[in-house]
Amino acid sequence: MTTGSEYARHWTLDPDVVFLNHGSFGACPSHLLEYQSELIARMEREPMRFFVMELPGLLEEALAELGRFIGADPAGLTFVNNASSAVSAVLRSIPFQAGDRLLITDHAYPACRNALDFVAERTGLEVVVAQVPFPASSHDQVFDAIMEAWRPGTRLALLDHITSPTGLLFPIRRLVESLQGRGTDVLVDGAHAPGMVDLHLDRLGAAYYTGNCHKWMCTPKGSAFLYVRSDRLDTVRPLTISHGATAPTDANSRFRNEFDWTGTDDPTPWLTVPESIRYFRDLVPGGWPSLRDRNRELLTRAVEAMTTTAGLTGPGPADMLLNLAAFPLPDDPRADDKDAFGFSAIRRKLLHDYRIQIPVWTWPQVPGRVLRLSVQLYNDLSQYRYLAKAVKELLEAEG
Repeated sequence: MTTGSEYARHWTLDPDVVFLNHGSFGACPSHLLEYQSELIARMEREPMRFFVMELPGLLEEALAELGRFIGADPAGLTFVNNASSAVSAVLRSIPFQAGDRLLITDHAYPACRNALDFVAERTGLEVVVAQVPFPASSHDQVFDAIMEAWRPGTRLALLDHITSPTGLLFPIRRLVESLQGRGTDVLVDGAHAPGMVDLHLDRLGAAYYTGNCHKWMCTPKGSAFLYVRSDRLDTVRPLTISHGATAPTDANSRFRNEFDWTGTDDPTPWLTVPESIRYFRDLVPGGWPSLRDRNRELLTRAVEAMTTTAGLTGPGPADMLLNLAAFPLPDDPRADDKDAFGFSAIRRKLLHDYRIQIPVWTWPQVPGRVLRLSVQLYNDLSQYRYLAKAVKELLEAEG
């Protein structure tokens, strides 16, 4: 077992666990946790001053910095607690009509699929699910599967930029252009993209885009954003309607007035975003481009270890993989053996017997399953070689 790369010392992760699951919740380096603690202390020293007099300006500065990082006009940006809440806000804001169609893929994040189904059932909408092959063979294959599922009357497509269960990079620019050219707005679930992809949201042109900062930008939990194209700003409203609904709109649009204040909450995760951008730019020689290149190269070598040593089928071509890779496993012979947390037998053994924290989940349905690994700065190749040996042993034991 290994404790990770030279960068691992910047995190507070348990050295007795091989942590290969950054993709689920992220992991925040100690510097950003300390920075947040200073913000919390500032907030608690004088809450009235902080929330009323200081916070609006701090949010404006943070959104401006985020806008530069992701190539988005700050006028269409707002912070939210997570991408799931942004997806729900958009879906519940659009004035759908009975009979409208919604397009999604079978690789969608379950929480987002649930939100889509909730709105569809309440309003009488038809949900069309594009079946995207996995393992994938090319971007063209993904594009064709989604476009072939499109039907006239499709009001909105909810598409992943990088899929959560399978870790695939979708050809999102091409999909947005083609679908919106047919009159279908696109809501991009980019939960994994910020920090992993060099984003240019204004150029992408999607009607709606949401991303988490607490994953690959490593900010504290509760830090995400929603971007809305300028011609859709008047429509989107937060899940919580608060003071902003009747606030003057001379300085800010109603969009920002409503999303910036939905009630008393802790805004400090949002305010760490500019510091995260600066921190990783300075931590890695070459900044964010080098960080992304480093992780992608490590993922390539991790995939090689899993396919050669563990004998698994790879998830797809290299140009569809960035910081995540999912591997189909043989059908689960103990599919009904779940613990109180829903963890399967092989996942429990990886954690308890090998001290490897990694997800193994049912996909696309029982008894199918996939194992998904993540790559972040604190990981090194020896951890994936150790994983590959462990998986090989466990699969052989299953017979």
